[in-house]
Amino acid sequence: MKPKVVERLVRYAAIDTQSKEEELRVPSTEKQFTLARLLVEELRELGVREVRLDEEHGYVYATVPATLPPAEAAAVPAVGFIAHLDTSPSVSGTGVRPVVHENYAGGDIALPGDPAQVIRENPVLRSQVGADIVTSDGTTLLGADDKAGIAAIMTAVQYWTTHPAERRGTIRIAFTPDEEVGNGTAFFDVQGFGADFAYTVDGGDIGEISDETFHAQTAVVTFAGRNTHPGYAKGILVNSLYAAGHFLSLFPEGMKPETTEGREGYLHPHDLGGNEELARLKVLLRDFETEGMAAKGALLGEMAAETERRFPGVTVGLEIIDSYRNMKEVLGRHPRVVAMAERAMRQAGVTPFRHAVRGGTDGARLSFMGLPTPNLFAGMQNPHSKLEWVSSRAMELAVATIVNLARLWAENGNAPGPDRV
Repeated sequence: MKPKVVERLVRYAAIDTQSKEEELRVPSTEKQFTLARLLVEELRELGVREVRLDEEHGYVYATVPATLPPAEAAAVPAVGFIAHLDTSPSVSGTGVRPVVHENYAGGDIALPGDPAQVIRENPVLRSQVGADIVTSDGTTLLGADDKAGIAAIMTAVQYWTTHPAERRGTIRIAFTPDEEVGNGTAFFDVQGFGADFAYTVDGGDIGEISDETFHAQTAVVTFAGRNTHPGYAKGILVNSLYAAGHFLSLFPEGMKPETTEGREGYLHPHDLGGNEELARLKVLLRDFETEGMAAKGALLGEMAAETERRFPGVTVGLEIIDSYRNMKEVLGRHPRVVAMAERAMRQAGVTPFRHAVRGGTDGARLSFMGLPTPNLFAGMQNPHSKLEWVSSRAMELAVATIVNLARLWAENGNAPGPDRV
């Protein structure tokens, strides 16, 4: 599996699929279709007959048929595997030149395209001594997020199509656009996909399983004052910007992204604009618990009331909008989905660990769309940067985990209850 999965990543990474912020269409960039069409072609070359491309929105869907007898196949779940086509808009994805550093022996890795870009040796990198390390040349990102996931899934498909005697149920495959700009599930066809549950392959460290995300809301805070000509403003002008500045000063020091970690939630003012008449502030609310979200909303309400008292004549408005919810709410009702992934990893020689994502995932949105979807490791490190890298060993283990999952669900999928995994 190792040579193929690396070769696939190198080919996919060279294709520019960078998405774009604040585009109304999906996909946000036409170039994502280039990789989508290539994957359709490769799936057909591998012998997968049921392949379709959403020509409007860029989603690729495919089905690897069951090898179980029909009656048995109908009794086990259809399992999905999902990865995203696009790369982050944060760093250039144009002209990516992947570099394979064979048989890594330890130490720093200087990237050949820019001597200033050096991946410093660290415990995670050191653990990959003897593996091949794939990087960009240092002038762009690599795009292992999430082309390592695509490569792992495609390599698993190749394994399945060349091992027809291995028992498995129906496997569903999907590759999605615009995950990096928050629209990866906007037009995902859950019903047409036809899986009972799925796994995104978009995580970092070897063994990582993400079955929990933040709850997320956005607060829009408005400050309405009164404007007039500044030369004749005495006793008339009420400047909303001073009120906005005061409101910003009230954010608790221990509730900011830069002072929180682990399971701590935060409030994050991230966009401010306006003038004397009207100012608008956007604030991100994040917490793993619903009680924590309620407390943060209540705090913003108190801050708004205090600002109004401090600045007579200014009206402070507060609207809180839901963004996404913690997928644990759904996955907690389907414990076997995560437990089976843990078992598949152990069979691959990997020690699984559960990771709560300090953000959201496509799996979180899909879970609330009726498709329970935790996230599995693909091995990428330093994503969204010129120092991004991934090891052949991590990708090989991701392939093994995917293959093991298909076999385990075929063997155990119709067993009742969570303790039969």
